[in-house]
Amino acid sequence: MCQYSAIDGVPNDWHFMHLGQFAAGKVGLIMTEASGIAPDARSTPLDAGIWNEEQEFAWKKIVNFVHEQGSKIGIQLWHAGQKGSTTTPWQGQGHVSEAQGGWRAVAPSAIAFGDLPAPREISREEIKATIEDYRGSAKRALRAGFDVLEIHGAHGYLIHSFLSPISNKRQDEYGGNFDNRIRFVVEVVQAVREVWPDSHPLFLRTSSHDWVEGGWTGEENAELAEILFHKGVDLIDCSSGGIKSDVSYPVGPGYQVQFSEIVKKRSKVLTCAVGVITEPLQAETIIDLQQADAVMLGREFLRDPHWVFRAAKELNTDIEWPNQYKQGKRKP
Repeated sequence: MCQYSAIDGVPNDWHFMHLGQFAAGKVGLIMTEASGIAPDARSTPLDAGIWNEEQEFAWKKIVNFVHEQGSKIGIQLWHAGQKGSTTTPWQGQGHVSEAQGGWRAVAPSAIAFGDLPAPREISREEIKATIEDYRGSAKRALRAGFDVLEIHGAHGYLIHSFLSPISNKRQDEYGGNFDNRIRFVVEVVQAVREVWPDSHPLFLRTSSHDWVEGGWTGEENAELAEILFHKGVDLIDCSSGGIKSDVSYPVGPGYQVQFSEIVKKRSKVLTCAVGVITEPLQAETIIDLQQADAVMLGREFLRDPHWVFRAAKELNTDIEWPNQYKQGKRKP
C-alpha cells in the first residue's frame, strides 16, 4: 500500500489529497500497488490482479471498508513486461519457468533484463489485446468502487520499456522516434479514459529518467506529460530508473524531486514527487516550494505505519483519526 499526500494550495493540510472531485473537502487517499491486468501481466505468481469478476468482488470489499473509514482509495494497474514471471523480492526475484507455473515474458523487443531470460517480442495483435486488458481492468476497478486509477508506466515494466530507446528497438509504428515510442502509452490512456469517467482522477507513474546515456530523459517525460494531459491524465507520478539492472544513480533524500519540477515547468499536468521522502518537514517543503503538487510515500509507511500521526504532530496539524484509534488521541 502507498499513501498519497498532497497540499494543492493548503500548506498546513498536506497529508490530504485535493484533486478533481476531492477539491471540495480534505480526504485521505490510499493507493494499492501493482495489480495485474492479466495473469501474465504480473511480475510474480503471488501478485494481485483485477482481470476477472472474482477479483473485482474481492477488491470491492476492501474498497467499501476504506470508504467506511472516511478515506478514498486508488488502484495501480500494470503489466510487468520484461520483468514478468519472477519470484518475490524476499525469494530473490529469480526466474519462474513455465514448468514451475510461470510464463514467457513479453516486451517491445527481445532484450533480456539482467539475468532473466530474454522476453518474447510482443506482436501488434498482442499489443491491441493488452490495451483491451487495460480497458477491461479499468472497468472492473470502477465497478469495484475505486476513486482513483493509476497506470504504472515506470521501472522497466511494459509501458516504460516501450518509451525507452534502451529497451525498444522495434522497426514498426511502436518503435524508433519519440512519437512512435509513446504510441503504446497514449493508446492505453485513451482506452482507459473511455471507461474511466472524467469525475475520477487518472494518474500515470513514470520513470522520468533512465539514468543511462541514450535513454529516456526528463525532458521527454515532460513532453509526454503535456501530451497525456490533453488525453485525460490528471497527475504524473515522477519516479525514475529501472530500465537496466546494472545502473547506479545518486539515491538520496528527495533525489527525484527534480523530475517533478521539470514536468511542472513544462506542462499543465499535476505532479507527484516520490523517492526517499521520509520526514514530514521535507514533504511539506516540497509542496511549499511548488516542486510538486503531491508527495507519495511507500517504504516509509512500511517502516513506520504511524507516520501520518507523527507528521501531524510535527507540523502542528489536527487530523481525523480512525475510529479504532480515537481513544488514544490526546485532548488539545
